[in-house]
Amino acid sequence: MELPLQYTPMGSPPYNGAESSFYQLLNNTFPFYFPAAQAAGGKMESHLSVPHGTTVLALRFTEGVIVAGDRRATEGYSIAERRIEKVHAVDETSVIAIAGAAGPCMEMVRLLRVELEHYEKLEGLKLSMDGKASKLAAMIKGNLPMAMQGLVVMPLFAGYDLKRQSCRIYKYDVAGGQYEETEYYAIGSGGKDARGSMKKIFKKDLEREEAIGIAVEALYDAADADVATGGPDLIRGIFPTVKVITKEGVSSLSDDALRIKLDQLISQQRG
Repeated sequence: MELPLQYTPMGSPPYNGAESSFYQLLNNTFPFYFPAAQAAGGKMESHLSVPHGTTVLALRFTEGVIVAGDRRATEGYSIAERRIEKVHAVDETSVIAIAGAAGPCMEMVRLLRVELEHYEKLEGLKLSMDGKASKLAAMIKGNLPMAMQGLVVMPLFAGYDLKRQSCRIYKYDVAGGQYEETEYYAIGSGGKDARGSMKKIFKKDLEREEAIGIAVEALYDAADADVATGGPDLIRGIFPTVKVITKEGVSSLSDDALRIKLDQLISQQRG
Protein backbone atom coordinates (compact mmCIF):
# COMPACT_ATOMS: atom_id res chain seq x y z
CA MET A 1 0.00 0.00 0.00
CA GLU A 2 1.41 3.38 -1.01
CA LEU A 3 1.39 5.95 1.78
CA PRO A 4 1.50 9.75 1.47
CA LEU A 5 4.62 11.48 2.64
CA GLN A 6 2.66 13.11 5.43
CA TYR A 7 -0.89 12.65 6.59
CA THR A 8 -2.70 14.72 9.17
CA PRO A 9 -6.17 13.49 10.16
CA MET A 10 -8.96 16.01 10.54
CA GLY A 11 -9.03 17.50 13.99
CA SER A 12 -5.36 16.72 14.72
CA PRO A 13 -2.74 19.47 15.01
CA PRO A 14 -0.11 19.41 12.26
CA TYR A 15 3.25 17.89 13.19
CA ASN A 16 5.67 20.75 13.89
CA GLY A 17 8.92 18.74 13.94
CA ALA A 18 9.47 19.12 17.69
CA GLU A 19 7.22 16.41 19.08
CA SER A 20 9.10 14.48 21.80
CA SER A 21 6.61 11.60 21.76
CA PHE A 22 7.18 9.10 18.97
CA TYR A 23 3.79 7.56 19.74
CA GLN A 24 2.07 10.92 19.20
CA LEU A 25 4.18 11.63 16.12
CA LEU A 26 3.06 8.35 14.57
CA ASN A 27 -0.53 8.97 15.58
CA ASN A 28 -0.50 12.45 13.99
CA THR A 29 1.22 11.49 10.74
CA PHE A 30 0.39 7.85 9.98
CA PRO A 31 -2.43 6.78 12.35
CA PHE A 32 -3.36 3.84 10.10
CA TYR A 33 -0.14 2.10 11.17
CA PHE A 34 -1.84 1.34 14.49
CA PRO A 35 -3.72 -1.99 14.62
CA ALA A 36 -6.60 -0.26 16.41
CA ALA A 37 -7.09 2.11 13.46
CA GLN A 38 -7.03 -0.78 11.02
CA ALA A 39 -9.64 -2.60 13.07
CA ALA A 40 -11.89 0.47 13.20
CA GLY A 41 -11.66 0.96 9.43
CA GLY A 42 -12.44 -2.57 8.38
CA LYS A 43 -14.31 -5.68 9.36
CA MET A 44 -12.79 -8.11 11.79
CA GLU A 45 -14.02 -11.33 13.32
CA SER A 46 -14.81 -11.06 16.99
CA HIS A 47 -12.98 -14.21 18.02
CA LEU A 48 -9.70 -14.50 16.17
CA SER A 49 -7.56 -17.56 16.77
CA VAL A 50 -4.18 -16.05 17.64
CA PRO A 51 -1.41 -17.12 20.03
CA HIS A 52 -1.79 -15.79 23.56
CA GLY A 53 0.90 -15.39 26.20
CA THR A 54 -0.11 -16.56 29.62
CA THR A 55 1.50 -15.97 33.03
CA VAL A 56 3.93 -13.25 34.12
CA LEU A 57 4.75 -11.83 37.54
CA ALA A 58 6.82 -9.25 39.40
CA LEU A 59 7.89 -9.03 43.05
CA ARG A 60 10.10 -6.73 45.05
CA PHE A 61 13.12 -7.61 47.14
CA THR A 62 15.48 -5.44 49.18
CA GLU A 63 17.57 -4.18 46.24
CA GLY A 64 15.11 -4.30 43.35
CA VAL A 65 12.45 -6.26 41.48
CA ILE A 66 12.24 -9.75 39.99
CA VAL A 67 10.19 -10.01 36.78
CA ALA A 68 9.47 -13.50 35.44
CA GLY A 69 7.25 -15.32 32.98
CA ASP A 70 6.61 -18.78 31.62
CA ARG A 71 7.46 -19.57 27.97
CA ARG A 72 4.20 -21.00 26.62
CA ALA A 73 1.81 -19.38 24.16
CA THR A 74 -1.54 -21.03 23.54
CA GLU A 75 -3.99 -20.93 20.65
CA GLY A 76 -7.30 -22.15 21.97
CA TYR A 77 -6.57 -25.54 23.52
CA SER A 78 -3.36 -26.03 21.55
CA ILE A 79 0.21 -25.01 22.33
CA ALA A 80 1.18 -22.41 19.72
CA GLU A 81 4.73 -21.77 20.96
CA ARG A 82 6.88 -23.33 23.69
CA ARG A 83 9.71 -20.77 23.79
CA ILE A 84 8.04 -17.36 23.55
CA GLU A 85 9.76 -14.53 25.42
CA LYS A 86 7.30 -12.57 27.56
CA VAL A 87 9.74 -10.53 29.66
CA HIS A 88 11.63 -7.77 27.82
CA ALA A 89 13.98 -4.98 28.87
CA VAL A 90 12.79 -1.70 27.34
CA ASP A 91 15.78 0.36 28.50
CA GLU A 92 18.65 0.12 30.99
CA THR A 93 16.47 0.22 34.11
CA SER A 94 12.96 -0.99 33.20
CA VAL A 95 11.25 -4.19 32.06
CA ILE A 96 7.87 -5.00 30.55
CA ALA A 97 6.22 -8.41 30.94
CA ILE A 98 3.37 -9.22 28.56
CA ALA A 99 0.25 -11.34 28.72
CA GLY A 100 -2.48 -11.43 26.10
CA ALA A 101 -2.54 -11.60 22.30
CA ALA A 102 1.08 -12.27 21.33
CA GLY A 103 1.25 -10.14 18.17
CA PRO A 104 -0.11 -6.86 19.63
CA CYS A 105 1.94 -7.49 22.79
CA MET A 106 5.19 -7.69 20.82
CA GLU A 107 4.27 -4.60 18.81
CA MET A 108 3.64 -2.67 22.02
CA VAL A 109 7.04 -3.70 23.42
CA ARG A 110 8.80 -2.47 20.27
CA LEU A 111 6.80 0.76 20.20
CA LEU A 112 7.56 1.52 23.86
CA ARG A 113 11.29 1.00 23.25
CA VAL A 114 11.26 3.42 20.31
CA GLU A 115 9.14 5.88 22.29
CA LEU A 116 11.69 6.03 25.12
CA GLU A 117 14.65 6.32 22.73
CA HIS A 118 12.87 9.05 20.74
CA TYR A 119 12.09 11.05 23.88
CA GLU A 120 15.68 10.80 25.14
CA LYS A 121 17.16 11.95 21.82
CA LEU A 122 14.84 14.95 21.49
CA GLU A 123 14.76 16.06 25.12
CA GLY A 124 18.35 15.15 26.02
CA LEU A 125 17.30 13.34 29.20
CA LYS A 126 15.67 10.10 30.24
CA LEU A 127 11.95 9.91 30.91
CA SER A 128 11.02 9.46 34.57
CA MET A 129 9.59 6.19 35.84
CA ASP A 130 6.16 7.80 36.19
CA GLY A 131 6.46 9.11 32.64
CA LYS A 132 7.31 5.67 31.25
CA ALA A 133 4.37 4.09 33.05
CA SER A 134 2.03 6.80 31.73
CA LYS A 135 3.28 6.34 28.16
CA LEU A 136 2.50 2.63 28.39
CA ALA A 137 -0.96 3.38 29.82
CA ALA A 138 -1.71 5.60 26.79
CA MET A 139 -0.67 2.80 24.41
CA ILE A 140 -2.92 0.29 26.18
CA LYS A 141 -5.82 2.73 26.01
CA GLY A 142 -5.14 3.17 22.28
CA ASN A 143 -5.43 -0.60 21.86
CA LEU A 144 -8.97 -0.66 23.30
CA PRO A 145 -10.71 -1.17 19.90
CA MET A 146 -8.52 -4.23 19.33
CA ALA A 147 -9.18 -5.44 22.88
CA MET A 148 -12.91 -5.31 22.12
CA GLN A 149 -12.18 -7.71 19.26
CA GLY A 150 -10.43 -10.10 21.65
CA LEU A 151 -6.82 -8.94 21.05
CA VAL A 152 -6.17 -7.91 24.65
CA VAL A 153 -2.78 -6.60 25.79
CA MET A 154 -2.16 -6.82 29.54
CA PRO A 155 1.38 -5.94 30.63
CA LEU A 156 3.22 -5.59 33.90
CA PHE A 157 5.80 -2.81 34.00
CA ALA A 158 8.63 -2.59 36.53
CA GLY A 159 11.80 -0.59 36.87
CA TYR A 160 14.22 1.34 39.03
CA ASP A 161 13.12 4.89 39.80
CA LEU A 162 16.24 7.06 39.81
CA LYS A 163 14.45 9.90 41.64
CA ARG A 164 13.04 7.76 44.44
CA GLN A 165 16.05 5.44 44.51
CA SER A 166 13.77 2.40 44.62
CA CYS A 167 12.09 -0.10 42.33
CA ARG A 168 8.42 0.12 41.38
CA ILE A 169 5.79 -2.21 39.87
CA TYR A 170 2.82 -1.10 37.73
CA LYS A 171 -0.22 -3.06 36.58
CA TYR A 172 -2.90 -1.96 34.07
CA ASP A 173 -6.46 -2.69 33.10
CA VAL A 174 -7.67 -3.17 29.54
CA ALA A 175 -8.74 0.48 29.22
CA GLY A 176 -5.32 1.84 30.19
CA GLY A 177 -5.97 2.33 33.89
CA GLN A 178 -2.64 2.43 35.75
CA TYR A 179 -2.10 1.13 39.29
CA GLU A 180 1.02 0.67 41.39
CA GLU A 181 1.76 -2.44 43.44
CA THR A 182 4.08 -2.18 46.43
CA GLU A 183 5.00 -5.86 46.89
CA TYR A 184 4.08 -8.30 44.10
CA TYR A 185 1.59 -9.05 41.35
CA ALA A 186 0.90 -11.58 38.58
CA ILE A 187 -1.32 -11.49 35.49
CA GLY A 188 -2.39 -13.88 32.77
CA SER A 189 -4.39 -17.08 32.81
CA GLY A 190 -2.31 -18.42 35.70
CA GLY A 191 -2.03 -15.05 37.43
CA LYS A 192 -4.44 -15.88 40.23
CA ASP A 193 -2.59 -19.11 41.02
CA ALA A 194 0.78 -17.33 40.96
CA ARG A 195 -0.52 -14.58 43.25
CA GLY A 196 -1.85 -17.19 45.66
CA SER A 197 1.53 -18.90 45.71
CA MET A 198 3.42 -15.65 46.33
CA LYS A 199 0.95 -14.59 49.01
CA LYS A 200 1.82 -17.65 51.09
CA ILE A 201 5.60 -17.17 51.07
CA PHE A 202 6.26 -13.50 50.38
CA LYS A 203 7.79 -11.45 53.19
CA LYS A 204 9.32 -8.02 53.62
CA ASP A 205 13.04 -7.47 52.99
CA LEU A 206 13.61 -10.49 50.78
CA GLU A 207 17.12 -11.15 49.55
CA ARG A 208 17.77 -11.60 45.83
CA GLU A 209 18.06 -15.41 45.87
CA GLU A 210 14.97 -15.77 48.06
CA ALA A 211 12.95 -13.60 45.68
CA ILE A 212 14.09 -15.60 42.64
CA GLY A 213 13.07 -18.80 44.43
CA ILE A 214 9.60 -17.39 45.18
CA ALA A 215 9.14 -16.28 41.55
CA VAL A 216 10.16 -19.69 40.21
CA GLU A 217 7.90 -21.48 42.68
CA ALA A 218 4.94 -19.22 41.83
CA LEU A 219 5.30 -20.02 38.11
CA TYR A 220 5.68 -23.71 38.95
CA ASP A 221 2.46 -23.63 41.01
CA ALA A 222 0.64 -21.71 38.26
CA ALA A 223 1.69 -24.31 35.68
CA ASP A 224 0.44 -27.07 37.98
CA ALA A 225 -3.03 -25.47 38.22
CA ASP A 226 -3.43 -23.72 34.84
CA VAL A 227 -3.28 -25.66 31.58
CA ALA A 228 -2.21 -22.57 29.57
CA THR A 229 0.86 -21.88 31.72
CA GLY A 230 3.99 -23.74 30.70
CA GLY A 231 6.02 -25.44 33.38
CA PRO A 232 9.76 -26.13 33.16
CA ASP A 233 10.62 -28.61 30.39
CA LEU A 234 13.76 -30.40 31.53
CA ILE A 235 13.88 -32.60 28.42
CA ARG A 236 13.78 -29.72 25.92
CA GLY A 237 15.71 -27.40 28.22
CA ILE A 238 12.92 -24.79 28.40
CA PHE A 239 12.91 -22.68 31.55
CA PRO A 240 11.05 -19.53 32.65
CA THR A 241 12.43 -16.12 31.76
CA VAL A 242 13.65 -14.31 34.88
CA LYS A 243 15.05 -10.77 34.89
CA VAL A 244 16.44 -8.87 37.87
CA ILE A 245 16.21 -5.06 38.10
CA THR A 246 18.43 -3.08 40.48
CA LYS A 247 20.01 0.37 40.40
CA GLU A 248 22.86 -1.20 38.41
CA GLY A 249 20.43 -2.10 35.61
CA VAL A 250 18.66 -5.15 34.19
CA SER A 251 20.20 -8.63 34.21
CA SER A 252 18.90 -12.05 33.15
CA LEU A 253 19.11 -15.30 35.04
CA SER A 254 20.84 -18.06 33.05
CA ASP A 255 19.23 -21.41 32.26
CA ASP A 256 21.89 -23.15 34.36
CA ALA A 257 21.00 -21.05 37.41
CA LEU A 258 17.29 -21.71 36.82
CA ARG A 259 17.90 -25.44 36.51
CA ILE A 260 19.52 -25.41 39.96
CA LYS A 261 16.58 -23.50 41.44
CA LEU A 262 14.08 -25.89 39.85
CA ASP A 263 16.00 -28.98 40.97
CA GLN A 264 15.87 -27.64 44.53
CA LEU A 265 12.15 -26.92 44.23
CA ILE A 266 11.34 -30.35 42.79
CA SER A 267 13.35 -32.01 45.57
CA GLN A 268 11.33 -30.08 48.15
CA GLN A 269 8.06 -31.05 46.44
CA ARG A 270 9.03 -34.71 46.61
CA GLY A 271 9.53 -34.33 50.32
